Amino acid sequence: MRDSLINIAYLVASVLFIFGLKGLTHPRTAVRGNLFGATGMLIAIVATLFNQEIVTTTLEGWAFIGAGLVIGATTGVLLATKVQMTAMPQMVALLNGFGGAASALVAGGALIDTPVEATTLQMTVATAASGLIGGVTFWGSLVAFDKLQGLFLPDAPVHYPGQLAVNFLLAAVALGFGAYICVNPEAYWAYLALVITASILGVLLTLPIGGADMPVAIALLNSYSGLAGAATGFVLDNSVLIIAGSLVGASGLILTQIMCKAMNRSLGNVLMGALGPGGQTATADEVYGGKIKAASPEEIAMLFDNASRVVMVPGYGLAVSQAQHTLRELGSLLESRGIEVEYAIHPVAGRMPGHMNVLLAEADVDYDKLKEMDEINPSFEQTDVVLVIGANDVVNPLARTDPTSPIAGMPILDVDKARTVVVVKRSLSPGFAGIPNPLFALDKTLMFFSDGKKAIVDLINAIKAS
Repeated sequence: MRDSLINIAYLVASVLFIFGLKGLTHPRTAVRGNLFGATGMLIAIVATLFNQEIVTTTLEGWAFIGAGLVIGATTGVLLATKVQMTAMPQMVALLNGFGGAASALVAGGALIDTPVEATTLQMTVATAASGLIGGVTFWGSLVAFDKLQGLFLPDAPVHYPGQLAVNFLLAAVALGFGAYICVNPEAYWAYLALVITASILGVLLTLPIGGADMPVAIALLNSYSGLAGAATGFVLDNSVLIIAGSLVGASGLILTQIMCKAMNRSLGNVLMGALGPGGQTATADEVYGGKIKAASPEEIAMLFDNASRVVMVPGYGLAVSQAQHTLRELGSLLESRGIEVEYAIHPVAGRMPGHMNVLLAEADVDYDKLKEMDEINPSFEQTDVVLVIGANDVVNPLARTDPTSPIAGMPILDVDKARTVVVVKRSLSPGFAGIPNPLFALDKTLMFFSDGKKAIVDLINAIKAS
């Protein structure tokens, strides 16, 4: 009876996970999907406490559970309320890393806690898989976090001679330790060696990734954390962990594939820490010299007097200046004057999938006005004014014209095909890919040098005064 109830609870939790993922596919149902997922996780945790008979242990056991709940909940609440939207990629990287580390530790603990004669081939294979994937995920995520946060490592890719050969060698050594554990479950030293080797591999796989490729790495590490969790589910023979981990792993892999397509990257290259094109490009002086036209808010406001269609292109700079609410005010002002306004969203704008969608939803921008890249690109030729706010690489024409560029082949928003382009930036500093943008030097482009939020406020005042 007890086992049946626990299995039913796991089944309900799994169904809620699936409905949660389904809800997260659309902004209108995202909150409900999040609630489904959280409810499913609560049911799974309670069922596991009964399944493992943890609730009937001593007072000391309850103390450990309580301490874990308090520490975990406090940390989660603090991170969720304090972290800036601009730091969400780093936050996701850390969460991925913690998932991988927890999977590797739990699997190793289960191996040590299980008598050798009671181990099965399924358990040892799953333990090896959890240690390998968990080690790669934890240290790879820490490197990604450091690069995004700008603590010690450079944003740019880090290369060294024989990079791919070293990665393949480390992977082979790790698999060798894993195979040894499968036939010698009592060789705990081999599991430790496996995790250490996987950790080094995780660092070396992530070091060569940088610049505009980092969102792809984050999506892939998310998939790894799910796969590590699923492997640990096989170690513990826990069905809900297997299902939840598989869902995270599969959805993360699908997202990685979508990101690779958006960045024109090969999934195989990302898996082995390789890169796309990385040749020499023109310098900023060569691209910008004598061609930049700066404009005032009043001059830009006059552009809207005769405009019938305007497209906003938000980027990372919008997130940094927290200008999403002000941008929505500008859009509403233009619409009140009979101008059609839409928002063009690149799949990787903001350094994280869906980053811009979340920011604009937070500002109550109508979701129907957010247009994906493939949908809005054909309409730029019929657009009077494009307002680019803090975006660089996702509007850089070099992706189409320079095969040696680091972003060569990356699908971009074709804003250079609009009749007039206004770019709001603090300076001519390059974007995440570290290359100049010829868009800024076009005859049809006006540069508005200012903080994103202040620029839009000034523009609103100028339009009202015109």
